[in-house]
Amino acid sequence: MGDPRRLKKKFKKPRNPFEKARINEELEYIGKYGLRNKREFWKSRATLTRWREIARYTRTLPKEKAIETQETLIKRLNRLGILGTEAEFEDVLLLTVEDLLKRRLQTLVHEKGLARTVYQARQLIVHKHIQVGDKRINAPSYIVKKEEENLISFAPSSPYGTIKQ
Repeated sequence: MGDPRRLKKKFKKPRNPFEKARINEELEYIGKYGLRNKREFWKSRATLTRWREIARYTRTLPKEKAIETQETLIKRLNRLGILGTEAEFEDVLLLTVEDLLKRRLQTLVHEKGLARTVYQARQLIVHKHIQVGDKRINAPSYIVKKEEENLISFAPSSPYGTIKQ
């Protein structure tokens, strides 16, 4: 019978599936950030689209409500490390997919030097060799918060934790 929950897609497929420029752009991001497939790229793009929709929607709200919503969105993006501390509200509309992909655990493990490539970083995460703080995270798409960034390390039981790099 299946799961009773009504699951929603977290991404939206492109309207034109065979647009060469778009395909090349997606493949470039997939290679650079080690994404498993285009669906992961589309999810990131959909998340960014939702934030932009909220930003545009707040312009139609009354002044007090708009300021409150804008501050909430900026605080959230600051906590995630996507926007800087001195960012203004207009910067939300200038965000790119690359800004979001840079905050993925997979990318940060590679940048920190725990893995030689983004693909090796993905494998280490999936095989539970990486932890953030005290938690083992096995999702390469995990968006690392700014305060968690320094807590990325090998798990204590991982054989890679004893190797000096």
